[in-house]
Amino acid sequence: MRWWVAVSWIERAITEGLKKVDEIEIFTVEGQSITAELRGKSISVAKEESSSGICIRTIDKGRIGASSTNNPIEWERCLQAAISAGKLVSPQEWSGLPGQQNFPSSKPCSDPQVQLGPAFLKDIIYGLIEGSKQYNADITSGGAEASRTRISLENSNGFQASVDYTDNSCSLETIHESSTGNEFDMSWEAKLDPFQTGKTAAFYAEKSWKGSDINTGTYDIVLSPMALGELIESTLIPALSGKNVHAGRSLLKDKLNEEIAVNSLKVYDLPSTTEGLGSVLWDTEGTPTKRIDFIKNGALNAFAYDIRTASRYGKVSTGSAVRSGASGSPGIGHHNLLVEGRNTEVLEEPAVFIKSVVGAHTANPMSGDFSVELSNAFLAENGELTTPVRKAMLAGNVFEMLKVIQGVSKERKVIGDMILPSVRIHDQTVIGV
Repeated sequence: MRWWVAVSWIERAITEGLKKVDEIEIFTVEGQSITAELRGKSISVAKEESSSGICIRTIDKGRIGASSTNNPIEWERCLQAAISAGKLVSPQEWSGLPGQQNFPSSKPCSDPQVQLGPAFLKDIIYGLIEGSKQYNADITSGGAEASRTRISLENSNGFQASVDYTDNSCSLETIHESSTGNEFDMSWEAKLDPFQTGKTAAFYAEKSWKGSDINTGTYDIVLSPMALGELIESTLIPALSGKNVHAGRSLLKDKLNEEIAVNSLKVYDLPSTTEGLGSVLWDTEGTPTKRIDFIKNGALNAFAYDIRTASRYGKVSTGSAVRSGASGSPGIGHHNLLVEGRNTEVLEEPAVFIKSVVGAHTANPMSGDFSVELSNAFLAENGELTTPVRKAMLAGNVFEMLKVIQGVSKERKVIGDMILPSVRIHDQTVIGV
């Protein structure tokens, strides 16, 4: 019997903790994974791993303490550390942890066809290699991974739930002369297309070779899902956090209900979809999840809150608490972030297509200003990528971009906790020669 099945220690921890604090929350994670890494066309590393961890959070008269460990046997020490940490912080307004919930049944994000064995990864790896042979490019690195995870949450108010996830992914990096290309695929289902992943990576390496210079000027651009995700991850997404809004660290703090984007644009979190990797009925504090329309028909409609931030500022949690494993307290995030708009053939008219960017992490999260280097960029028209752009940069402002989006593609790609289309944007500054 696995440790998360034998829950007696959790019940003991709650009983013991309630002698000293008002509320207790215990978050547990157990996972198994198998990975294979490529160097050239050979597997250089293959390994299997198991991991487990717990995070105990205590609340006493508004004082919140937390502690974590990767060894559940040490729960008593972890509990005491959380209680001690709570005594060192200032009290805050606190509305309480969720109580017992009755969740509707839904399709789980767990696929029994995702196998944690060498044969499963072998097929994926061979698919990557065969796909890369469709173009004249060499493999530099890549790999595949499959995992299974169980997440459980229990608290002293009667909440008790767990969920199982599977995940499998593959990626490939290639080179042709001095030009590189990369691609990836990920899903909770065993439906990866490693052949197409390898083919796409090799395509960008070969076709980017001997690029041409581009004159500095304003161009319509098309951001791939990857490039879009890189730009909004460090600008728009933090600006939608209620914590940043109330701390004055969001450009959107005074713009609720105002039009901030082209009127066809929608940006929303949809935890109920099984298209992405973040489908869940409850967030990592036990609050029921729901669709959150951050931007609706171009207008700013909502911000994201966890219990802690909502309690402090007189709001209600939006079920937006997330955690990166069991290593700490929850923070504000999203589950499956989608971007939608007016569907168009984004490459039909002339534009600069941008596969990815370098330096998006340097964007100013307050203002939205950025200056990034383009990677695998092309001139495009009539639906085709034509001339590769040798070297160029893109400078602009993400929040201003939202106002001049001309259309989005019907096709979209899962990128972690985002599900994104390609986006066509009018008159952006490209810096070339």
